[in-house]
Amino acid sequence: MSRIGKKPVNIPADVKVELLENNTLLVKGKKGELKKSFVGDMNIKIDGNTVIVERPNDLKRSKSLHGLTRTLINNMILGVSEGYEKILDVNGVGYKASKQGKKLTLNLGYSHPVIMEDPEGIETTVEGEDRVVRIKGIDKEKVGQYAAEIRGMRPPEPYKGKGIKYREEHIRRKVGKTGKK
Repeated sequence: MSRIGKKPVNIPADVKVELLENNTLLVKGKKGELKKSFVGDMNIKIDGNTVIVERPNDLKRSKSLHGLTRTLINNMILGVSEGYEKILDVNGVGYKASKQGKKLTLNLGYSHPVIMEDPEGIETTVEGEDRVVRIKGIDKEKVGQYAAEIRGMRPPEPYKGKGIKYREEHIRRKVGKTGKK
């Protein structure tokens, strides 16, 4: 039995969860609403203020989807009640970020600025002398994907540490060349 899958998901008082046809779940909260369709094999039940996910059999596919389905439902509930946030640090001489409307402009040492438009449901802010980018949203998958796309524009390098990195990420530094005489 999946240890994660068998745990019930608690529904906070300010969140409303509806089970629609074809295993589609609609979650509404103070931050917004999310709708997601799940695999028809999983049995999703709403029992009072908890959501329970059960699998029909012990096939390998069902076992792997059991914990995943429960985690996705939990992420939806947390997203509409609290939201998700990723923080990126911009390091490097001349590297900076700026925000204008829904466009994020990154100067990362290229011959041109990199301009990215915020996806729907995602909000970015630039703080701290153009060195910190905060990405907020209710969908954990979209927040993480957009943060990865921004980081991918100039990943941190191990010699000087220049680039865009997650706030909690640790860059293993390498020693540079040593000059022999």
